[in-house]
Amino acid sequence: MNNNLEIAIGAALEAGKAILDIYYSNDFQVELKGDDSPLTKADIASHNVIMSHLSTTGIPVLSEEGKSIPYEERKDWEQLWIVDPIDGTKEFIKRNGEFTVNIALIENQKTVLGVIYVPVLNDLYFSTSEMGAFKVKVNLEDYNVDALMQQGHKLPLEREDKTFTIVASRSHRSPETDDYINQMREKHGAVNLISKGSSLKLCMVAEGQADCYPRFAPTMEWDTAAGQAICEHAGFEVIDWSTKERMLYNRNELLNSWFLVE
Repeated sequence: MNNNLEIAIGAALEAGKAILDIYYSNDFQVELKGDDSPLTKADIASHNVIMSHLSTTGIPVLSEEGKSIPYEERKDWEQLWIVDPIDGTKEFIKRNGEFTVNIALIENQKTVLGVIYVPVLNDLYFSTSEMGAFKVKVNLEDYNVDALMQQGHKLPLEREDKTFTIVASRSHRSPETDDYINQMREKHGAVNLISKGSSLKLCMVAEGQADCYPRFAPTMEWDTAAGQAICEHAGFEVIDWSTKERMLYNRNELLNSWFLVE
């Protein structure tokens, strides 16, 4: 497991370098995919870097920017990587820094390893089911993966402000999410509300900065797999709203149900 974690961390950090080269240039080349979601040359560059690293593991990869893989082909996979080369492309285009690189390892539909890198903030989150979840600052110009794994701070971290805190999407708030927030206000009184893009919302729960993240709007497996791993390995749950059980992966339908992280 540690070898896979090292490879995934290296992949995420090198992808971060490729992304930042484009982020700080003016050469975004934004296109629209078939579902009208944006695609930039940074998404493709990140995908290519990650694939070059993960291919050494011999484990198949399901990536947002990779070729579509029919369920018939992947239904018997006991292991697979699930990758989002840039989660939060809209945030990338807005240049607000709230985008991430997501890499997760799935075994028998469950998250066993997660890596999330936040290139603009130099924050790295990583986890395995054996060792737990951690956060560490990265110097992209000079880093050693083994050292980073040793230096990580175990999640969740202590939080001074104990006010009940909900984190919600910056770009995809729904009426149902607002209803849930109002229910929490009735239950807890004062409620802090934080808006964030990408898988940073999952990271905030894992880190202990937020108490819950309701997502009552569409997401795909690659949006959530790495964040779910990090949340679960920090002691939190990601509950599928339709089954009321742990959210599973490598399903026939890659579109997630609504879910709640707490």
